[in-house]
Amino acid sequence: MLNDQLKQQIENDIKTNKMVIFMKGTLDQPMCGFSMRSAEILQSYGDVKAYNVLASEEIRQGIKEYTNWPTIPQIFINGEFVGGCDIVTEMHQNGDLKKMLA
Repeated sequence: MLNDQLKQQIENDIKTNKMVIFMKGTLDQPMCGFSMRSAEILQSYGDVKAYNVLASEEIRQGIKEYTNWPTIPQIFINGEFVGGCDIVTEMHQNGDLKKMLA
């Protein structure tokens, strides 16, 4: 599913946006609790570029191939893959996320 065009799009977006989330639903209407929690945390730090993986099977499978990570949401900060909801929640709670975004 991860073709060259999609790979280039993902890489461009994670390089040009401080925070990117591949989630189920949208920032305004998350469609699962993990996506909602992750989006809330990220939005508390500023602007977030979001992809709704439910709108495109190509993106849903492509991002999993790109990161070799099986679950959604997937979060990138400063061009780096951070992980999913549990990791971002822990980083938010212990102050690491604030440091990373400073």
